[in-house]
Amino acid sequence: MAHVVIIGASTGGMPAAYEIKEVLGKGHEVTVISNTDTFHFVPSNPWVAVGWRERKDVAFEIAPRLEKKKINFICKAAETILPDESKVILAGGEEVNYDYLVIATGPRLAFEEVEGLGPDGYTHSVCSLEHAESAYGAWQNFIENPGPIVVGAAPFASCFGPAYEFAFIMDTDLRRRKIRNKVPITFVSAEPYIGHLGLGGVGDSKGLLESEMRNHDIKWITNAKITKCEEGKMMVDELDDKGELYKQHELEHKYAMILPAFKGVDVVMKVGEDLVNPRGFVKVDEFQRNPKWKNIYALGVCIAIPPVEATPVPTGAPKTGYMIESMVEAVKFNIKNDMMGYAPEHRPTWNAICLADMGDTGAAFVAMPQIPPRNTAWMKKGKWVHLAKIAFEKYFIRKMKSGNSEPVYEKYILKALGIGKIK
Repeated sequence: MAHVVIIGASTGGMPAAYEIKEVLGKGHEVTVISNTDTFHFVPSNPWVAVGWRERKDVAFEIAPRLEKKKINFICKAAETILPDESKVILAGGEEVNYDYLVIATGPRLAFEEVEGLGPDGYTHSVCSLEHAESAYGAWQNFIENPGPIVVGAAPFASCFGPAYEFAFIMDTDLRRRKIRNKVPITFVSAEPYIGHLGLGGVGDSKGLLESEMRNHDIKWITNAKITKCEEGKMMVDELDDKGELYKQHELEHKYAMILPAFKGVDVVMKVGEDLVNPRGFVKVDEFQRNPKWKNIYALGVCIAIPPVEATPVPTGAPKTGYMIESMVEAVKFNIKNDMMGYAPEHRPTWNAICLADMGDTGAAFVAMPQIPPRNTAWMKKGKWVHLAKIAFEKYFIRKMKSGNSEPVYEKYILKALGIGKIK
């Protein structure tokens, strides 16, 4: 009997647990280790931050769902990985042995890279449910005394979509309250241009998003290196295309939400350079395995993917839902192959597919493959995207509650977009 241990129980870890358990069958054991007892649907966080969703709408207790599927659950932090011994040490000293380890920890939010950034400083975040709830508390105070807003993403950020979403969601919420005229909004991003998205642009993403920002009276600063955040004030160096200082900005605000850079979590960072790159992301080969320890797999935001291109202010490559789903598919089948004595053969399709909400409309983009040149690159806008994301939210949460292991993007999203199955 093989024992598969998964560290992490979020958008990558939970589906991986269900799918690995199903493909391996009853004769093998699956254990999930998580430092939290709650699953929540991360893409809903921008809605939570303006009060359009509550915790009860987007989160649920993990243990009963995994236990129903005969999957072990340990609600403790993983503190040390000992790859040569195939062992994980938990907080408190408990040891968990594994035959295969799947790292799905997600990232560490590196707020410390910019002075004053983050919920412990002077800006808000929508990267976790707790941060989004805190942001909503501040939002309630803000709408009683509105003023300028700064929203965007810091240097080394790799997940730009939620920054765009939150800018347009705030705009929509303010218009509904009939106070939008009192709130100047400035979008500040490490991207070299609007619509870059960490992907070098997708289709006409630059033109489409610039047009939307103009139509919604949102000003922007790109090639933006946020250097310091203070109470009610943000310092930003705007660089030119050569990476040299072009202009300095001192932006006043009454509300600010900045997505931070991501780094690897401590438990993987401690293993060292054979497991992770200098920023702590897990190194994987074409089969999602670590090159040195072949019984260690990784998936999701925690893996190392090189930037699509060099940019004046450093940016990373995003890992979107379909990419993560394809990583889960590869991991589960490659583990099964290895157990049966076969060579790995399943490779993830690192294609970027995203439904981005824009308050009362939305934009869908598809980049196949993620790194250009691409076979498919397009972006479409419409009310249907807003409605599709709402439907997808409800379906995905229901899927995670029930333990449904079918691939959501492959079966539903691609079909809805008229793309069909991706080989």
